[in-house]
Amino acid sequence: MRVLGGLKPEAVFGFFEEVCEIPRGSGNEKGISDYLVDFANKKGLRVYQDKALNVIIHKPGTAGYEGSPPVILQGHMDMVCEKNADTAHDFEKDPLRLMVDGDYVKADGTTLGADNGIAVAYSLALLDSGDIPHPPLEVVITVAEEVGLEGAAQIEAGRLSAKRMINMDSGKEGVFTTSCAGGLRISLHFAVESADVPVGCSLVKIMVKGLTGGHSGGDIHHERANANVLLGRLLYTLGEKFNVRLVEIEGGAKDNAIPREAWVVLAVEKSEIDRLEAEVASHAEVFGNEFRNTDPDMELTATRLPDDADSGMEPAAAHPSNGTTPRKALTEKLFRNAVAAILLTPNGVQAMDTDIAGMVETSNNLGSIRQTDTEIILTNALRSSSLSRKKMLEMKIKALGESLGATVSSGNDYPAWEYSRDSALRKTFIDTYVEMYGSEPVVMGIHAGLECGVFGGKIPGLDMIAFGPDTPGVHTPDECMSISSVARVWDFLLEVMKRLKD
Repeated sequence: MRVLGGLKPEAVFGFFEEVCEIPRGSGNEKGISDYLVDFANKKGLRVYQDKALNVIIHKPGTAGYEGSPPVILQGHMDMVCEKNADTAHDFEKDPLRLMVDGDYVKADGTTLGADNGIAVAYSLALLDSGDIPHPPLEVVITVAEEVGLEGAAQIEAGRLSAKRMINMDSGKEGVFTTSCAGGLRISLHFAVESADVPVGCSLVKIMVKGLTGGHSGGDIHHERANANVLLGRLLYTLGEKFNVRLVEIEGGAKDNAIPREAWVVLAVEKSEIDRLEAEVASHAEVFGNEFRNTDPDMELTATRLPDDADSGMEPAAAHPSNGTTPRKALTEKLFRNAVAAILLTPNGVQAMDTDIAGMVETSNNLGSIRQTDTEIILTNALRSSSLSRKKMLEMKIKALGESLGATVSSGNDYPAWEYSRDSALRKTFIDTYVEMYGSEPVVMGIHAGLECGVFGGKIPGLDMIAFGPDTPGVHTPDECMSISSVARVWDFLLEVMKRLKD
């Protein structure tokens, strides 16, 4: 039985539920991409699936619109895969467990993927319809948007003829997005250097959790706590006051999500553990006070692990003095350099836009910390609507890493979408909104990456706008989607389609 059965518009929610049954995290899009191709083939529509698994579906204009200029409907098929620590869910194979809570559709303990599954659902409902007036449609559903707009970068622009595009990846009803920031992923790589843990040490796991998190672009101005940064602050103090060794470290899940959790395993002299636990408790009070309004559910805990606990690291050879099998830990130098990098990396809002009041211009998010057998990797999501300031921030992070002995890599560099003073499509959207609802919509830019910037670079003169229904909490397990907003935005989209005859 369908969880969303009976919700209106039925076609939209029906397709959305089907999409949610297919695992589609970034890098795992083959199932949903093949689903889209199969849908198009069954409907007799012209479809193209490229090597990256992007899908383009063409549908002719309806009666009276056959000769109208075509329009691109655009969204992405992948989703951010985040879950609560106590949620059992395998994003590689499990369907999302949908729930209806009042006016909202949610997923049980995981991200919902309304970002951007609702664009896929809207597009499919239009493609499936037989009686909705519309111009010729070029539906473009991309892969790997959430990891740096990678799918959009591989779109073959020659397969598209439209000079106007409607992006449906903007998550607040009544807000029309007309520009966006460019971005870059930059990582610091520290080569692992290990040494035996001294005799007489036990392992302690320290964890930061319960943070609010959020989108590293759209929510960065809220000044929410970053779990990786908090952990770096704590580790710096512990390194100054105690003889500790770092065994394992991990934080955050995606570079484009403000990290909600981070943890570390330390080797600590047994005689020092009580005092270390007191220091952690003291920091918990400090952090809790600093972020009492933005992250009220924050927890900072220290847990003693059994002496025979498996930290996940490869054991060293038997210690010659007592025949036991000690842990491997990072060298003191590497510990200090890695912690310094975490602590000193610019994080959060770096500059505000001087032309648009309240708009973030430049920011960085230390999104993830990963440890492998050979490296500790700190990954940042850098954003700016200023090309020069984006380059300056990249230089800062690169210089910091190199000064601390790290190698630096960067990628997923995508352009900003600059505001167009003369947009016929924007005028149509605004006029339609005012006539339908009797009030002016919000027209704004966003401090996040949208695929519009990439498409604008590929198709000269492309007139673009982005919009969508209310989808609060994206990139977190609190993500939800307003049922009534989905219905209103659908009605609005259909009215816009009618008006795009010329």
